[in-house]
Amino acid sequence: MSKTIDVYFDVGSPASYLAWTQLPALADRNNATINWKPMLLGGVFKATGNQSPITIPAKGRYTAVDLDRFAKAYGVRFEFNPHFPINTLQLMRGATGYLHSPRFQDYLSTIYAALWVNKKNLNDPKVVSEVLSDADFDPSEVLALCNNPEVKEHLKQTTEEAVSRGVFGAPTCFVENEMFFGQDRLDWVEKALQ
Repeated sequence: MSKTIDVYFDVGSPASYLAWTQLPALADRNNATINWKPMLLGGVFKATGNQSPITIPAKGRYTAVDLDRFAKAYGVRFEFNPHFPINTLQLMRGATGYLHSPRFQDYLSTIYAALWVNKKNLNDPKVVSEVLSDADFDPSEVLALCNNPEVKEHLKQTTEEAVSRGVFGAPTCFVENEMFFGQDRLDWVEKALQ
């Protein structure tokens, strides 16, 4: 029987981006399905008292080097965004709005590339609109999704669900009830699937 990986993520997390580049192949290798769970990392940090590694200078410098090492090991492009941290409320509402649509992965690909490859300032709504347009998304359609009360509530509920399951950062994966935090724990996710 196929197993499921629940993946709690926020596009503003570079580690979430790196995990996203690896998880589909990992799931395929292990006949597993991925249950993507967009959440608001800021809400998780607030609820758990956690904070971004970037707020601690020595840890922030090390984290940037470590992320670069993993990107090279994975063979994916990665550039630390100079506009970090990004307010991802609207971006994550967009991810939630497209969650069950055929364009969900297109949306993630567009946003992740803008943030973690092309170093775009997605704190600027005009830049977000340009990025979406360039990827054949209608910015007004995305904005309508972001303002949909059901989408807002779904994102809020998923964030609360994440906290209730013990999530304190992103990405966090679950295989059944076993939790694995960070993109550097994907080998343990794979072992749990086997």
